[in-house]
Amino acid sequence: MPARRTRRCFAVVAPGLEALAGSELHALGLASGPAERGGVPFEATDEQLFTANLRLRTASRVIVRVAEFKAKAFHELERLARGVPWEEFVAPGGAVCLAVTCRKSRLYHSGGVAERVTDAIGRRVPGATVGRAARGEERSDAQLLLVRFLHDTCTISADSSGELLHRRGYRQATAKAPLRETLAAAMLMALGWDGERPLVDPMCGAGTIAIEGALLARRIAPGLSRSFACERWPAAPAAEFPALRAAARAESLPRARVPILASDRDAGAIAAARANAERAGVLADIEFRRCALSAVEPPALPGLLLTNPPYGARVGERAALRNLYAQFGNVARRRFAGWTVAFLSADRALEAQVELPLGPVLRFRNGGIPVELEAVRALRIP
Repeated sequence: MPARRTRRCFAVVAPGLEALAGSELHALGLASGPAERGGVPFEATDEQLFTANLRLRTASRVIVRVAEFKAKAFHELERLARGVPWEEFVAPGGAVCLAVTCRKSRLYHSGGVAERVTDAIGRRVPGATVGRAARGEERSDAQLLLVRFLHDTCTISADSSGELLHRRGYRQATAKAPLRETLAAAMLMALGWDGERPLVDPMCGAGTIAIEGALLARRIAPGLSRSFACERWPAAPAAEFPALRAAARAESLPRARVPILASDRDAGAIAAARANAERAGVLADIEFRRCALSAVEPPALPGLLLTNPPYGARVGERAALRNLYAQFGNVARRRFAGWTVAFLSADRALEAQVELPLGPVLRFRNGGIPVELEAVRALRIP
């Protein structure tokens, strides 16, 4: 049996989530290098690469380092790019989407770089069609290849994920200012929630926190219901992947072992959240209620109260938000003694209205807005 090749990989995450991604990789038995801003390098076989896409909850995508070389002139780029094994990642007649960036290099014209790389791909992959798209507009049916020039070093990577990994496949209905699935999972993991204590989200919107909580509690791999770009690679051991997916499915628990409550005062938000939970296969694990924040009732045992309230940058008026944050603090003090209380904050003034002894747990950007996950553990009431 031929030795299984090991690839240099990189789990891309939102800046601030690197440590969590590193912990996830370690739990999967994948040795990772020191975290870098925006991701974690690691080594993996093709089977392990598929598993990383299938199971990572915090990663946005997983890329594979294909080649790295110095090039200070276009003739050097042409010669070296023709030696890249493009045929391992692009099938004959396949579609390719190029993302090219050039910084602090003699080859600074991204269009010129793309032209030479396109020619190199065409020489090794018959019938390949190569296009370019703005960031975030990559075609889901095209193989994304990333070409980066920095200080005259060209690094070429192949995206193994396809659509961004936060697109689990369940969230088709959204509410105002939705939270990405990867960020919701990161918040739960950073707070140490493992599905053994109750979870309550009193401003649930599209239900992302509760749904990610149910997936985590039931040990459902987040990528179980979607496909990945690496499954289409000509050189991939595609016959091995169904067994890996089946093994992940077999590990899932039949039900969450603790109560998960999600409520919102908006009927449309509750309808959207229920529809998303049904698509995720966890509707039976979550109790959805339409009610005001002041009417939220916790389960008997203490757990985690976690929510993503409106920040004021997009949703709601300032005075109303001050009252909302103050009400959140009041409800926490009156009804959630002994609980971990946490919320996503983008405004110190609004955060102060909660009047709890909060501390930062995570810092990242949500929808381009700098935010902090603030929390108080085992809330004590004087």
